[in-house]
Amino acid sequence: MSTLIDWLDAGRRLAERIPYSLVALVARFAAASVFWRSGQTKIDGLQIKDNTFFLFREEYKVPILPPDLAAYLTTYAEHILSVCLIVGFASRLSALGLILMTLVIQVFVYPEGWPDHILWFAALFLILARGPGAISLDHLIWSRVQPQAAPAR
Repeated sequence: MSTLIDWLDAGRRLAERIPYSLVALVARFAAASVFWRSGQTKIDGLQIKDNTFFLFREEYKVPILPPDLAAYLTTYAEHILSVCLIVGFASRLSALGLILMTLVIQVFVYPEGWPDHILWFAALFLILARGPGAISLDHLIWSRVQPQAAPAR
């Protein structure tokens, strides 16, 4: 039993040496890639595809927003927030935007998709709660604006 405890303790110590910045970077890329790829399916070059508008009118039916406006907002948000997340700029705000989008998708569009949505939410929630880590533009900006306030993660 002592050998097992020693192995488990050694494994825990090794895992605790993984820098948060690396964990956050992986979470940022994982979440951003989902939304970026989704956004890419909605465009042809710089134009939003006609079938995107059709999907928002006939299948997605997001409440409150007119379908065409929802198509534009969603397409732009998926691209802009994904890029912001990847480079670590306005990361918490970007994560919050994508969390809200995930909630709308879960509640109004694909409620049966919760196994995927909970994974997106977990990665985004980590960034919202703990920040993007040191491998980010946010960290670079904040370390110059408020050197004493920048976390050393």
